[in-house]
Amino acid sequence: MTEGIKTVLHPVTDLAAAKAVYTALLGAEPTADAPYYVGYDVAGQHIGLVPNGAEQGMTGPVAYWHVADIEAKLAAVTAAGGTVQDSPRDVGGGRLVATFTDPDGNVLGVLQDR
Repeated sequence: MTEGIKTVLHPVTDLAAAKAVYTALLGAEPTADAPYYVGYDVAGQHIGLVPNGAEQGMTGPVAYWHVADIEAKLAAVTAAGGTVQDSPRDVGGGRLVATFTDPDGNVLGVLQDR
């Protein structure tokens, strides 16, 4: 089981310009605002802006499924035909994230809070 998609990260090239657009779209100020990341918490979802995300391999927005056990979920999806793209890594506060691709090359994320 997953807790559903609660986090969507968007690669951006101009953080200030993207921040203006997303602030207008979401009708809220960022809850995280740093040169390396801007995040919004709106209606139970976290929307993040990742500057230079393309340099990190992001080809478009990545939806993150929240899971209880990231290693077990990655094992299950790889056994079913998925391919791990980025192994789990701690992005701060004990939050682990990883990405994998489905058989068609779509990038999906998994996220575990400790």
